[in-house]
Amino acid sequence: MFRMLPASREECYGYDPRRRPWFVAASSGPKDLVLVLDTSGSMNDYGRLDLLKEAAITVIETLSVADKVAIVTFSTDASVLNGQNMLIRATKENKDKLIDTVNQINANGSTNFHAAFTETFSLLDLTFQNESTTGCNVAVLFMTDGKITTGPGHEEVIELVNTKVKEYKTDYDRTMTVFSFSLGRDADEIVSKSIACSTNGIWIPVEESKAYGNDITTAMASYYKLYALGLGDSANEDFVAWVQPYEFYSRKRMGTTVSAPVYDRSVTPHLLLGVVGTDAYMDAFAEIIGEDASSSDMLQRFINLSTARCPKIELTECELDALRFLGSGERATCGVCNKTGYPGIVPQKCAFQSDWPNQLWANTDMKGKSYAEKACCEAGFKDPPDVCTPSTNAVGVKSASKSKSPNVVAIVGGAVAAAFLLACVLSPI
Repeated sequence: MFRMLPASREECYGYDPRRRPWFVAASSGPKDLVLVLDTSGSMNDYGRLDLLKEAAITVIETLSVADKVAIVTFSTDASVLNGQNMLIRATKENKDKLIDTVNQINANGSTNFHAAFTETFSLLDLTFQNESTTGCNVAVLFMTDGKITTGPGHEEVIELVNTKVKEYKTDYDRTMTVFSFSLGRDADEIVSKSIACSTNGIWIPVEESKAYGNDITTAMASYYKLYALGLGDSANEDFVAWVQPYEFYSRKRMGTTVSAPVYDRSVTPHLLLGVVGTDAYMDAFAEIIGEDASSSDMLQRFINLSTARCPKIELTECELDALRFLGSGERATCGVCNKTGYPGIVPQKCAFQSDWPNQLWANTDMKGKSYAEKACCEAGFKDPPDVCTPSTNAVGVKSASKSKSPNVVAIVGGAVAAAFLLACVLSPI
């Protein structure tokens, strides 16, 4: 469910806020992320390589400047994409380079899981030793068709992963989680799932028939849902995320989005309901602080503003299994809990009530009103005015002003407030 203020006559044109950096930054906090991509010959079958590229690009696009990222590709051997030896800041420039390189990936060779994780851990080791990390949690997104054809077997792989998980926790106080994705039809699920279950990770099956559309986004969302549970603690109660400036679609002006997670704090662990964000134009910031909005100093300000206390992942085995169930259903669970034992992580349906929203704004102010009235227009005018005054604002919240007044623009952003909500009265993600 996505809502925008002020209103727009345009359709949503396939816009999915879960694929936007402002949504993922607010719901997961800063993180070190390594994509580990299977480029062996079997990935040419059933369109798996295309699925791999789409999945990887979906993840890259959601990263913010508060994150660090790297990509490892593997087949018979493994290597770091673009010749990196450490994780790099997820700026727009760096993300664009990674996406261009991912689009050029070809598949050939055997499948060596052990080489993939060995290269991944060498990359992380050097990153930690040089203190070039976010200082927060580590997510390893392992994407494969699941068939080891060369190198050590899955037991040795599991031992290697568990050893490094313990080492990073002991030596660096870092929590590393492996998210294992089985890509495509007839993918071998046994090994990929066993790696996740044996290392306190999460396994996600991704099928071609469901991948093209919202389902690929849902599958890739599992990692931020885990971190959202940790980000909801009291230490981060006032956390907000700022994203690197970008060109707004509607007015072709540079701006940024500041966003914050919304939780149901009446349950434990706190349940993520969604994210709310507001946009701000960069020329307003430049006018206020007297500094070039595109400068490196300005970018560093956004990085600093988006730094949270790292989410602490302290889930019981049953809670973790519930999160697996929430992402991919019963087949993704590791058998440590039965379905009736799942805690409040899995939203419960309201009895005798539709999942779809009813009176989203908890009032009837919009009922029966025209677009002009809903969108803060004056009666008789087709488009919203440049300035929304209290007398023309039909919505029961403070409206976004489009005036050039720096104080107004800096506070309310002059553009969009958006909420992506899921609760028992809303449709779950």
